[in-house]
Amino acid sequence: MSINQALSAAVAGVNATQQALSVISGNVANANTPGYVDESVDQVEVGVTGQAGASVDVSGVNRNLNTLLQSQLWTETSGGSYADTSSQLYQQLQQIYGTPGSSTSFNAIFNNFTSALQALSTSPSSYSAQSAAISAAQGLAQNLNSMTSGIQQLRSQAEAGIANDVQTANNALQQIAQINQQLVAASPDSSAATLEDQRDQDITQLSQLMNVTVVQGSNNQVSVFTGTGQQLVANNQAGQLSFNGVGTLTATSQWSANPSQDTVGTITLTSPSGVTTDLVASNAIQSGQIGAYLQMRDNILPQAQTQLDELANQMSQSVSNQTTAGTAVTAGSQAGFSVDVGSLLPGNTVQLTYTDAQNNSHTVTIVALGAGGTLPAQSGSTTNPVVGVNFSAGMSSVVSQLNAALGTNLQFSNPSGTVLQVLNNGAGNVVNSMSATSTVTSLQSGSAQLPLFTDNSQPITGAITSAGSQTTGLAGTIQVNPALVSSPSALIAYAANTASGDPTRPNFLLNQINDAVLTYSPATGLGTSATPYTGTLTQYMSAFVAQQSQAANAATNLQQGQDTVLTALQQRFNDQSGVNIDTEMSNLIALQNAYGANARVMSTIQQMMSALMQALSS
Repeated sequence: MSINQALSAAVAGVNATQQALSVISGNVANANTPGYVDESVDQVEVGVTGQAGASVDVSGVNRNLNTLLQSQLWTETSGGSYADTSSQLYQQLQQIYGTPGSSTSFNAIFNNFTSALQALSTSPSSYSAQSAAISAAQGLAQNLNSMTSGIQQLRSQAEAGIANDVQTANNALQQIAQINQQLVAASPDSSAATLEDQRDQDITQLSQLMNVTVVQGSNNQVSVFTGTGQQLVANNQAGQLSFNGVGTLTATSQWSANPSQDTVGTITLTSPSGVTTDLVASNAIQSGQIGAYLQMRDNILPQAQTQLDELANQMSQSVSNQTTAGTAVTAGSQAGFSVDVGSLLPGNTVQLTYTDAQNNSHTVTIVALGAGGTLPAQSGSTTNPVVGVNFSAGMSSVVSQLNAALGTNLQFSNPSGTVLQVLNNGAGNVVNSMSATSTVTSLQSGSAQLPLFTDNSQPITGAITSAGSQTTGLAGTIQVNPALVSSPSALIAYAANTASGDPTRPNFLLNQINDAVLTYSPATGLGTSATPYTGTLTQYMSAFVAQQSQAANAATNLQQGQDTVLTALQQRFNDQSGVNIDTEMSNLIALQNAYGANARVMSTIQQMMSALMQALSS
């Protein structure tokens, strides 16, 4: 190697060392900067003709990044954010039910009502007992109203959270696309590494909101997709999320894939290529804060509302509904039953049982529909069908509707007035029973049943109309019958000549509220269509409150577990991709030695050159 070559190599070594020192100083300065990834210089040997490794050069700055670990961290970040948000909302839901054992808890207020009925049953003629029973009933109704308001406030909170998160997500997508553009022509230096750090921070923020997949491309570009493959960022183009939030939600506000039936906000993605996708309908967002908000708004909280609504509905109808058994009839070789359905209101039912030729038992429920009403698609089963019938067009229409739906095994007719008759149709079929259940609307009907509760002064029958089911949101509108509030003695007087101390009606009320075994809708999350949950009102209430408590505890456990996983993963990531001061100090010493060695070479060459020049001049 010539003296010139040696000098050139030493100068190159000093320059490379200076750049490495600059990178180390940047690492140390940013040791505590969130999102900063440790950097190092990429040195390459430079050869001359006939001699390899004659010099050195810096080709760029590397980020010491474990991309697999980073991808796992983004996934767990989404899961952690989902768990945190779910747990917070679950805890707020638990507050709505009240602290167990407190006088203001849901359970305590319900027990106050049953205790008041017990006292009334013992002293039916006592005006104070009558008033106390009405007051306790009002307290229960108001508590149901308040709980409904609380649940819908939580749903509205989730709706507002989605709106804010969508805006934040759009900002992050724009930032990612802009940094992609800046990195296309950027030199591989510390400035480019800083841009990549910023982009990773934007992706981390996005992963807190929703589950995403990141794909590394050429020229330092990344593409970002939803968990189900919809593209959010393509090179320097960002997709656009939009959310048509409706603000304050009510119990009847429900998401639907049909825009004409959707009464809550949905998230729409316009991809970089212009393709539009409903991310809620496609179930694209399953994690992150948005995923938790969607799950709580559209599933968890509506089910909690349904449970309250079913309690209000069953409690109301258990004391106001009166069942009339059918009368056995025969017509030639056919046999069956008949019952008067003239007092049926929309929502009331006719029940019948029959055994088919294969000796299989069937229970048929005929529901009187309101104007424009249709049964939910999941109603009934092949074995135990539920049939919706419009009674408003008269008995001839009722008979036609029933024969069209059930005529294979049963034959319906209208022998007179408002009497509905059913006979077996076909050899081997046997009609076993028939009854009609109607709602009593008068306080002095002559029977123990009474409309203790009303829905904004309307009878509670569970009517289904074009506007939906009366049961939906009923817990928010239930109230004590205003006529009873004005005349508490009606709790006793079921007829004009009822004695003031007659315990018939108080005993009936107490039995229905305390001991009647009722069947509850599978929509409550308890039981199934094939085996619905049955039990007393107290048992049902305890079951769904316990279910929600267990779900809240599970959400808390998930949050704690997810936080532990996320913390451990973040620590591993920091250990591998973060700045280690000890390592940097060690590298600094090595660079100082290298710098000193290169400087010594340069000094020696200078001395040699000076000696050579003196020799030539002498």
